[in-house]
Amino acid sequence: MATSNPPRMNHVAFCVPPELLHETGRKEITAFYEEVYGWKELDMLRIDGARLVLQCHRFDQFVFIVGSDTVTSCAPLDHFGLAVSSLDEFEDVLARAKKFRERDDRVEIIDHEIEDHGVLKLHNFYTRYLFPMMVEIQYYELPESGGPAPV
Repeated sequence: MATSNPPRMNHVAFCVPPELLHETGRKEITAFYEEVYGWKELDMLRIDGARLVLQCHRFDQFVFIVGSDTVTSCAPLDHFGLAVSSLDEFEDVLARAKKFRERDDRVEIIDHEIEDHGVLKLHNFYTRYLFPMMVEIQYYELPESGGPAPV
């Protein structure tokens, strides 16, 4: 059966130590991800020490964090990625991450890199804060048109 609306990604989920999802850890997590990425906690889904859900700009896009004695283990560069629509937006998100890192040295950043593929320039950077996975931000630039690639 063919469909004109193929499945799309809507969330990522992983496990962290339960103590990270109690009040102090939860406040640290929500402060960073809201300030840097604009994600909001869905507090009606919160279970203290067991579950935290961060909405990523739309009701159907979210990060689902579970408190567990068996935590997610990732290689250093394991990540999930998000795309932005402009280079200004890309630079703003990176600046917010760097500003947050000034007051909390647990913020890890792999700084702005550009992969030049001729017809496409891929701008990216990575952050990690209290999660086992990094978050990659990408901006797709089309040099020929002088503008962004459609996302």
